[in-house]
Amino acid sequence: MQIRKYIIEFLDEVASGDVEIYNEFSLQHELGLFLRNRLKPLRVQFERNVGYFGFQKHVFTKKEIDLSVFSLDSDTLECIVELKYPRNGQVPEQMFSVCKDIQFCEQLCYAGFKNAFVLFLAEDKDFYSGKDIGIYSFFRAKKAITGKIQKPTGAKDKEVIIAGSYQANWKTISGNLKYLLIEIDI
Repeated sequence: MQIRKYIIEFLDEVASGDVEIYNEFSLQHELGLFLRNRLKPLRVQFERNVGYFGFQKHVFTKKEIDLSVFSLDSDTLECIVELKYPRNGQVPEQMFSVCKDIQFCEQLCYAGFKNAFVLFLAEDKDFYSGKDIGIYSFFRAKKAITGKIQKPTGAKDKEVIIAGSYQANWKTISGNLKYLLIEIDI
């Protein structure tokens, strides 16, 4: 499947101004429509509950898949894409949310999806530059995103466990807008 190639083509269209995104909702819908046009006859659906695919909801970190790609008969679970495009700061919380999305993608791949991606867009430089301690080191210092990662704020009573190992390699779309595209390896 060529989903990585199509996501990068989509980001090139954003960079050129052919596609306008301005928040996570617009990112989800524009990317979903872009993929739907390229992946026919596969289905590309938005906010699909994991229960739709016959999975037990209680074993997953999250319940809703941002974008799911599957065959018309639902027997072939091709790919999922989880998206983040924070616009209101909350830097360490959003970084933890990305880690949570990685864990969710791993869970869905173990459950039967062939492939998964986490696409993280950020204009706020605090996501990709600055001190590289704690959770920041995963996104600023290219420390592998792997293992047990504790929630960085509040009661710090939540954690995710990431089985694989992923690198945060930021790439520029335009100006301060950068992206990470993490492909889940199972």
